[in-house]
Amino acid sequence: MRKREDLRSQAWYGGDGLRSFSHRARSRQLGLNPEEHLGKPVIGILNTYSGINPCHLHFRERAEEVARGVWQAGGYPVEFPVATLSETFQKPTPMLYRNLLAMETEELLRSYPIDGAVLMGGCDKTTPALLMGAASAGLPAIFLPAGPMLRGNWRGQELGSGTDMWKYWDERRAGNVSDCEWSELESGLARSPGHCMTMGTASTMTSAAEVLGMTLPGVASIPAVDSAHHRAAAATGMRIVDMVWENLSIGEVLTAEAYADAVTTVIALGGSTNAVIHLIAMARRGRVGLSLRDFDRIARETPVLANIRPGGQFLMEDFYFAGGLPALLNEIRDLLHTERRTVSGRTLGEQLDGAAIHKPEVIRPRSNPLSPDGGLAVLSGNLAPDGAVIKHIAAERRLLKHTGPAVVFRDYQDMQARVNDPGLVVDADSVLVLQNAGPLGGPGMPEYGMLPIPDRLLKQGVRDMVRISDARMSGTSYGACVLHVAPESYVGGSLALVRDGDLVTLDVAARKLTLEISDEELASRKAAWTAPPPRYERGYGALYQQHVTQADQGCDFDFLARQGNNPTPDPR
Repeated sequence: MRKREDLRSQAWYGGDGLRSFSHRARSRQLGLNPEEHLGKPVIGILNTYSGINPCHLHFRERAEEVARGVWQAGGYPVEFPVATLSETFQKPTPMLYRNLLAMETEELLRSYPIDGAVLMGGCDKTTPALLMGAASAGLPAIFLPAGPMLRGNWRGQELGSGTDMWKYWDERRAGNVSDCEWSELESGLARSPGHCMTMGTASTMTSAAEVLGMTLPGVASIPAVDSAHHRAAAATGMRIVDMVWENLSIGEVLTAEAYADAVTTVIALGGSTNAVIHLIAMARRGRVGLSLRDFDRIARETPVLANIRPGGQFLMEDFYFAGGLPALLNEIRDLLHTERRTVSGRTLGEQLDGAAIHKPEVIRPRSNPLSPDGGLAVLSGNLAPDGAVIKHIAAERRLLKHTGPAVVFRDYQDMQARVNDPGLVVDADSVLVLQNAGPLGGPGMPEYGMLPIPDRLLKQGVRDMVRISDARMSGTSYGACVLHVAPESYVGGSLALVRDGDLVTLDVAARKLTLEISDEELASRKAAWTAPPPRYERGYGALYQQHVTQADQGCDFDFLARQGNNPTPDPR
């Protein structure tokens, strides 16, 4: 247990030097008497609230409840507004800025008199960004998930944000949804603060944060507006104070075993493919060598138990009342490392004792899985030398082994301009290929991977096709979409060399993605390829394009992922 003099913040506030005098004087300027913060753990509350981020619209109130918990436990709370990464509104993609928030998080925790941190996130990129930055800073930290929004509603049907948007957009383009119905759908899809209530990237990553041991048990699935979420915020604030006194650092929680369990959980949830990139990046911040091979290996041995859209039937509110993540984890506890420590102070196994499934149709028992093995596969072959991923549980099974002629779009704008062109040579057996949508080509690797099916095919009843890109796709999406092709086409990867009419083979069982041309022809095309000019000449974009890694390495900045000293400043 730490003593008062061991607190990091005491280097700012304690002693008789000029700097400490200045720090105390400025604290009085803030309206604080010395007894309010001297000798107490100073807790930074990193709040990603913004008026343009509906996933976090309730965070202004939750930050006050976290602060209440900190005060009750004998700490001193300080709120820091940090970058909000709104999945809906930030362009070209918030993925471009994930590393920026991670940098901001690390440097705030390093440069201010903070003893521990509460990380408030939930919208897709905020969870990995906050955890990446906190892992690099190394202080005691705990995560508070935003929680899913309430289920949507339209004419008696329950709607899932994202998933049903894609579904009904296709039906509208097919002529099956009227203007009036579309307007009603727009009003009923998202009914409250909170992130997507499907098993999209947000719920996948907050669940990953929970199994990693970075949250209080059971909080990831609490609906954002449920009174339990208010209580969880205050309890999180109380717990971080104890963590500081216990000197429970983030590095003691985020171990190699924790990341292995996070991958297992993502697979059992039927979670978002985006988790592959984020967990690899997060693990590397802690010097854990997580790779694509680990995802594929674990997927082969882990059943899918969460019957949640888009791969299943239900929504996160149902998951919460069915027992939430602890119930699912207890069902697969033999696949987990249950002796490791969590931020609660207890082991993972102790947290799971007594957790039960209350609705077996939502959280399936091992004897009746949604799928006997994982719904995610890692592919390789001459079209993806460094790997690609597919969430095959969300695809039509007939397409899991398929060969068809390529229809190539050179970038997203080209795809938008031509996908519905009556002259486009395309049918249900075609393979839609999108180039230049990766980390550099996007830029930022946007969620373009669920390429739209041409309108005329939708009207013929086609609802899924093989689609291949170096982009990502929303975790709420579905379809036979091959994603994260590495290396990306913008740097001369094989995807850049595909031409209209080339035969492409997808074989999920064999884990193969193949461009059916000879090695000699592939080499000839590679030799003739010319690199495009840089997209950015200045600003953050220039920094990004100089240092971002490829998808199989987590799309982190190379200078943040590598080992090396980044000294804490001396405040004296």
